[in-house]
Amino acid sequence: MLYLSQLSIGERCVVVSVKGEGAIRRRLLDMGITSGTEIYLRKKAPFGDPIEIALRGYELTLRKAEAARVEIERL
Repeated sequence: MLYLSQLSIGERCVVVSVKGEGAIRRRLLDMGITSGTEIYLRKKAPFGDPIEIALRGYELTLRKAEAARVEIERL
């Protein structure tokens, strides 16, 4: 399994699933991170936290712990 937190800058991926439960999972789904969504990793902070992604026509910043819940497949 590969997770969004493991992606390198400039790589593209497709969301396979969002793991976990509760408020964090609901928040990720509400932001548009759903199965089949294509994501482009734009930036990473110097220590890898947070990351900036582009999806569905907008940019979004996520903590590394949140990104670690998103299972992906590289394109």
